Parts: sequence; C-alpha cells; structure tokens
Amino acid sequence: MLSKNAPLSDPTALARFGKLDVVTRLVVEGFMMGQHKSPFKGASVEFVEHRQYYPGDEIRHIDWRAYGKTGKYYVKEFEDETNLRCYLLLDCSGSMAYSGKTLSKFEYARQLAAAFGYLLLSQRDATGLITFDTEQRDFIEPSANPKNFGQMLEILEQSQPGKETGISAALNQVLPLIKRRSLVVLISDCFDEPEALTTTLKQLRHARHEVLLFQVVAPEEEDFPFSKPTQFRSLEQAGHRQLVDPHQLRARYLEQYQEFCETLSRQCGSVNVDYLKFRTTDPYHLALGAFLNQRTRPGRK
Repeated sequence: MLSKNAPLSDPTALARFGKLDVVTRLVVEGFMMGQHKSPFKGASVEFVEHRQYYPGDEIRHIDWRAYGKTGKYYVKEFEDETNLRCYLLLDCSGSMAYSGKTLSKFEYARQLAAAFGYLLLSQRDATGLITFDTEQRDFIEPSANPKNFGQMLEILEQSQPGKETGISAALNQVLPLIKRRSLVVLISDCFDEPEALTTTLKQLRHARHEVLLFQVVAPEEEDFPFSKPTQFRSLEQAGHRQLVDPHQLRARYLEQYQEFCETLSRQCGSVNVDYLKFRTTDPYHLALGAFLNQRTRPGRK
C-alpha cells in the first residue's frame, strides 16, 4: 500500500499506476496545485472563456462588461495565448533501456516528456514531439489542440528503446523540420561525443531556437555500486558482453564519467543551452519546477 505522498515523489512507485496519461495527470496536477497564474500568457487568437484576473495579467484582456455586472475583474482566455512553440525531443536509443533498481531511463524520460506536454497544454501552448535513436522516428508538429497531445501520448506509450545512440546525426535530420523559432527540449542520457553534440546544439541556437537539455541518468551510472565480478551487456550492440572486476574499473570509470558530465555542462554553457541532470530517482516535480524557472527567468533570448 502506497502512502499519500509516495507516488508523487517516487517515479518508480508512480509507474505502478500504469497508463502514461494517468501518471501524467497525477504529476502535473499535483505540481500545479498552489501555483500562481501561467507565466506563458501572450498574444491572443480566439476567445474561449473567462477566468479570474490575477495581478500581472494584461489589463487589455479584462472584460469590462463582466466587471460592470459582477463588480469583479475577469480576463478573457484565448485558444492560443502565447507565441511559444515547443518541440520535445526524446532519445529512444538502446542505452536508455538501462533500469538498475529503478524504472528505466527511457521510462523516466518519456514520463517527463508527457508531463512537459501536459503542462504546456494546460497553458494552451503549442507542443510537438520528435522521437529518435540513430535517426528520426516520429514527428508531430506543435499544436495546442488536446487531440495533438493524445497522439503524443500514443506514440510515447508505443515507443521502445532501439538502436545505438546517434543524437548528433538525428538532430541534424530534425533541424530543417523546425522552421519557426521554438523552444527545443532534448531529453536524453546524452551518450554521444560531447563535441559533436555541442556542434548540433550550436546550430539550433544559431537558428534562434531556445534549447533545454535534460540529461537522464541511472543512480548506478553515477555511483557505480558494483562490488562482485559483473558481466556488463551492451544495450546497443547485440551479443556484446564483458566480464569485469568492478574494483579495478570503478575509480577509472567514475573519473571518466565525471569528466564527461563536466564537459557536457561546460560546452552547453558555451552555446547558451540550459543543461540539467536528473536521476531516475528524482521526483518529476523537480524537473517541472526547473522548466518553469527557466521559462520565467528574465533576459532569455
């Protein structure tokens, strides 16, 4: 029996609820409870309904007729209240299948993608999805239509980790598809050459896209807790296995892993890409909070 607080803070416990849409609603609606007005509101297209006025809302959106009848301030909601277009890029390469003692990196990443999509949809922002391994797999154009989010969930439910990692090559295929200035959120374990990945991220920034990189890692990748002789199997190359002594490997592995993450963080900073790393044990609301903090931070271009 799960406690009331455990599901929202434990990604592995949340996964037991089953369907992606159920977990997504639990995560996002739980996170949004007590949150203030949307930071995403902007230009308007089609009137939908009224909502109560909050300090900071555009005064020009106040419905003065409603005020005359009720004595309260209401603003008009619109079908497309923002210029924000977001592409969620999900890594489906074989290395994402690693699970350890928690849910797999891929399960964590696709739940994170679904949560971002639902959060943006709740703000009536246009959101799309691109999945990839060595090449692009699925592509859904950004839209604020709830049906679009349903298609995204269907793809996320059906997707499974597959071929080798090829982030740079896949992103080079994706780049021409993103024709308008957009927010690009890349969710991956980032197991690629940092230099090649940085070059591609630089191209996205040169095209004036805003880029967030969420690196998803397993605790075992960070801590290397293995003590007994262990056989490691490649998740990207069939039949590739190697028996190693963890005691001899640990120090060198941790040194190279730390160097890899520091290089990735430093190079992302050099091209003005926001980089955040999350373990598969980290509550999803940490990522959602980081996402909103980034979106509302002044001075972003």
